[in-house]
Amino acid sequence: MTRVVVVDDQTLIRQGIRGLLGVAGIEVVGEAADGGEAIAVIEATLPDVVLLDVRMPRFDGLWALERMRELGIEIPVLVLTTFDDDAQVLDAVRAGARGYLLKDVTLEQLSSAVETLADGGTVIAPALTDRLLQAIRARPATAAAPPVQELTDRELEVLRLLAQGIPNREIAGALFLAEGTVKNHVSSIIMKLGARDRTSAVLRALRDGVLR
Repeated sequence: MTRVVVVDDQTLIRQGIRGLLGVAGIEVVGEAADGGEAIAVIEATLPDVVLLDVRMPRFDGLWALERMRELGIEIPVLVLTTFDDDAQVLDAVRAGARGYLLKDVTLEQLSSAVETLADGGTVIAPALTDRLLQAIRARPATAAAPPVQELTDRELEVLRLLAQGIPNREIAGALFLAEGTVKNHVSSIIMKLGARDRTSAVLRALRDGVLR
C-alpha cells in the first residue's frame, strides 16, 4: 500500500483527502498544517509521496520544498493547489516538486497521480502546462540557463514519455529497454538540459522547443 503525508493548513481538506485516499487503497500515515510540521512528520514516517499545499501560514509549501532539498529528503512531492498564482506554482516546480494538480481533481486523478509519483514518474497536468510555460516566458531569468546539449534520438523518445508522466518501469516496457538503461537516459537528459530533476527537465524542454 502506498503511504502518503498530507500537508494543508485546512483540517477539513486534510480529513477529506485522508478519507478519499483510503477508499482508493492509499494510506495517509501523517498530516501537517504547515511546512515546519511537515518536515518533522515526513522524517518520522518516511512516506512514499508527500501531498503539499503551497499557501500556508508560517512555513509555506515552498519553504518545505527547499528544506527537504537542504536535508537531502528525496521523497517525491505532489503540489495540490487552487493555482491562483502561476508564479508561486512555478517556484514550487523549480524547488523540486515532481507534480502539481488542482484541488478540484477527481479521486481517480488524485490516486493515479500519487501512484505515478510513487513509481518514479511525474505529473504535469496538461490543463496547466500552457499557463506554466507562459509564466516561464514572462518571468525574467535571474541567471543565464546553461545551453541545451543535443539529445540523442533515444533520449528524445524517453523525454516524450517523461512529459506524459510515465514512470521508468513503464518507459522501459514501452521501449523494450532495461529499467536501469532508462534511468541512465533520464540522468543524461537532466544533465544535458541543465535541469535539477525530471519535472524541471520536461518544463525546460517544452520552454526551449526541444519538445513541442
